[in-house]
Formats: sequence, structure tokens, C-alpha cells
Amino acid sequence: MKNYFLLLLNFLTLTVLAQNSIQPTVMVIPFARADQDLREVYEHQNSGPVRAVISKVKDQLDQEGIRTTDFRAILKQLKNTEVFTSGQQTSVKQRVIELSAADIYLESETQIVRTPTGNSVTVILTAYDAFTGRSLVNKLGHSPKFYTENFEKLAEKALDNFLKAFTQSLKNELENMLLNGRSIAMDIGIAEGAEIDMDFVMENFQGILLSDAIEGWLEENALNAYFHIQGITATKMIIDEVKIPMIDSATQKNYRPSKFAALLRKFLQSRGFEVTRDVQGGKIFITINNLAKN
Repeated sequence: MKNYFLLLLNFLTLTVLAQNSIQPTVMVIPFARADQDLREVYEHQNSGPVRAVISKVKDQLDQEGIRTTDFRAILKQLKNTEVFTSGQQTSVKQRVIELSAADIYLESETQIVRTPTGNSVTVILTAYDAFTGRSLVNKLGHSPKFYTENFEKLAEKALDNFLKAFTQSLKNELENMLLNGRSIAMDIGIAEGAEIDMDFVMENFQGILLSDAIEGWLEENALNAYFHIQGITATKMIIDEVKIPMIDSATQKNYRPSKFAALLRKFLQSRGFEVTRDVQGGKIFITINNLAKN
């Protein structure tokens, strides 16, 4: 019965993925500390275990029908575009994610452990939403100890302990995001010195309060009308979670948080407000400056 349930779950997951002409894309990258260069971590002469892990994980995802982007190809593309981006203060990791257009990036951390009783390798896999940075799935595995310097094989043995379970958890998470969207947060504030506040009565909008109008907009535009307001003051409205689609049903392309922010800004501008917006990862900042001057 358990095996039948797993087969049914896999079938439903693949069915959901197949119904979207633009499927979520996953890219596997090496883990790099803040003081490390992502490309150096991958291309270093002692990075054989790192490359072995990335290759095996990507192969497993491909076998399971999960669409992937090749990290090596993106690195080559990055080299070709460096001349155009050399003046930008962005990390290699940021540029890799931007170039790949991946929905999910999967960081693989490979740790070599040397002991008098044998050597082993620990592999940690963590999947993140590329748009919000939210951690989706995290698992790790250890290889047995052997008197060997073949750390590539030890890394693969570490993966054997948990890679299938990790892949299944990732598939479940992708299915959930396709059905229920991704979570973002919003901070809607009134600019300092503005002559309005959240209790401003919108005479051109059935006389309701500004905060109520925003809440009504969220009910109509959040995926499945799902959102949660953490608090409202005279100058601020904090929405700690709102669901947006993963795929734009109209264009069949990735639905970015910036589009949701643009829609809210357009709504407020249509009601006579001067509005600015900023998007930082999975958080949207909306600032209502004042009533627009006629």
C-alpha cells in the first residue's frame, strides 16, 4: 500500500508539472562562503568532489523529470558577459542566478573529513526559492569511512544515503508552489510629511478607508485570496505573507514579485496617489507619498 501511494504521488506531481508549459527550473551550484568566489570553488584543482556531487544531483533531477539548468554552461556564459558587467557591484552567485533564470537554486556543500580510522565525506543539499531566498528543502548524508583519497567516490556514497529522498521532497515542494504559489511579504508605508494616513477616506472610491481599499485589492489579487496582515498603524501596513502565483497564467512565464508590486502601484495611482515601490528579493516596499497633484 505504501509503494502504491508513492507511485500515485509521483504520478500526480508529474501531471501537475506537465500541465505548465513553463515548468519550474532548478540549478545546482556549489556552496561558497562569503569570502569565497563561486567560480573558484567549482574550478579549483581540488574541487573534484564538488563537481562530482553537482553532476550526480543534476542527473538525478533530470531522471525524475525535473527541469534543470547546467551550472557549467552558465559559468561559460558569465565569462562571455564579464566585460559588460565588470562595473556592477554584484556577486558571481547573483549573476549566475540571474543569467540562469532558475526558479530554484540548489546549493551543495561538500565537506571532507580525515581521521586516523579512515576518511569520509559529508554532503549537504539545500534548495532555495531564487526569488525570495526562502529555504525549501534541506538534507545531508555521510559516507562510510574508508582508507582512501578518492573523495569523489566518497561524496557519491554520501549522496546515495539521501538523494532520492531529497529529490522527492523537492518534487513535493515544487508541486505545492505550482498549486499554492510562493510566499512574499509586503511593507506598505506612508511617506514622512505626507498629508494622508492609512485612515484617509477615499471619496473617489466609495468613501472607504485607504487601508480597507488595500485589503480589498489583496483579496482580489493574492493567489487564492491568501494573505495575512501582521499589523496596521496610521503610517504603515505590514503584510507578513501573501501568496503570488509561480507561473503567470496569461503569459505562461515566471511570475515575479516585481509584477505584483507593479499591479498594486498601478491600483493606488488609479485612485489618485503618488506611489513609489522597491522590490528586494521576496519583500515588496510600497511608499505612498501623497495625493497626486492635478
